[in-house]
Amino acid sequence: MNVTIENLAPCKKLLRVEIETKEVDEAFESMIKDFQRQAALPGFRPGKAPRDMIVKRYEKDIQDEVKKKLIPDAYRKAVDEKKLEVVGYPDIEEIQFGRGQALQFAATVETAPDFQLPEYKGLPVKRETTSVADEDVDRALNLLRERQISFSTVDRPAASGDVAVVNYTGTCDGKPITETAPTAKGLTEQKNFWINIEPGAFIPGFADQLTGAKAGDKRTVNVDFPADFVTPQLAGLKGVFEVEVVEVKEKVLPPLDEAFAKAYGAESVETLRAGVRTDLENELNYKKNQSVRNQLVQELLRRVSFDLPESVVAKETRNVVYNIVHENQQRGVSKEVIEKQKEQIYSAASDSAKNRVKADFLLQKIAEKEGIKVSQEEVARRVTHLAGMYQIPPDKFAKDLQKRNGIIEIYDQIANEKTLEFLQQNAKIEDVAPEAPKPA
Repeated sequence: MNVTIENLAPCKKLLRVEIETKEVDEAFESMIKDFQRQAALPGFRPGKAPRDMIVKRYEKDIQDEVKKKLIPDAYRKAVDEKKLEVVGYPDIEEIQFGRGQALQFAATVETAPDFQLPEYKGLPVKRETTSVADEDVDRALNLLRERQISFSTVDRPAASGDVAVVNYTGTCDGKPITETAPTAKGLTEQKNFWINIEPGAFIPGFADQLTGAKAGDKRTVNVDFPADFVTPQLAGLKGVFEVEVVEVKEKVLPPLDEAFAKAYGAESVETLRAGVRTDLENELNYKKNQSVRNQLVQELLRRVSFDLPESVVAKETRNVVYNIVHENQQRGVSKEVIEKQKEQIYSAASDSAKNRVKADFLLQKIAEKEGIKVSQEEVARRVTHLAGMYQIPPDKFAKDLQKRNGIIEIYDQIANEKTLEFLQQNAKIEDVAPEAPKPA
């Protein structure tokens, strides 16, 4: 077998492979014998049909099977011979094939980038010396209390923090809002609609104009729909709402007592408070570690430059775009708004994808140099954990992963995590005071 290689572009190569005529003819003869043994032609017992008849009847099938046998084997040998680290799948072009002649084919492949690792031990990073304060615990406990909040009707003007129960009709340019935005029926009319009296609730500026209103009061509320409003037909327009206040309700938090603590599985308020503090400390430590690791990745990216395989970047860009669109849809952003922003979304996704791919190659090379491995037990534990999160039987979850090469993704995730842990252990970490919050 003869193999030549040609550089087409960074991370892209052309392999030209030639398999000698003798090997091709031997493969044909072996395949013809296989067909002869298995074929059942009319008038002949299985395996007894004449060779020429078999060749004539199954010529195309025999050729296909010979190619299936020779080309993949030759491609793998060529890659090994040239010591290529191929990413993705080859684009194979058949050039010459047939009995009595050499088989020639060309394979266009993308390869992992070739680069020298920068110094990766002792990377400088900063870690904030934040800690969990009593005020943080109090805030967290109040959030738990708000989950069990109740509402009490009051006979007084609505104040900040209350809920106003209202009936309203909405217009735009003097016409029902549905004439401007047919899908916005809920903005045209509502009965017994609950609005939190707090800045930004419902439509910006709406709730502010209900402050001081009592049950039975009627008010005209004027709003400016924001430029990024969820209903694009209304973005930037003015709306007028005729509002009748039905009730004013006051939020009532449950007392922080033993009964409340037991509702969250704690024996006492002190036990609940200690548990909340532990959770906050774990969350804070996780955020600190993530901040340190993000800094480590950014420092690595800054220290070296190399070309990336286009297909890998394209695939990761598609993944990032999907995630951005999905997150926006979850937040209630309409398809029309997403479509208008598609160029910005793609640009942001492309930059993010390039950094992710570059970081993956860097971490992979560091792992190879440092002998960082991932065991089958670690992969199995991660699969079991993920299956539990998604409430899928572990065996089924593992089979689904195998069908789409997901096990490799799990392996790579764990390997990257272990490599980042190694970098963190060897980093030059400077503890710094937390930054003062910026004025609003």
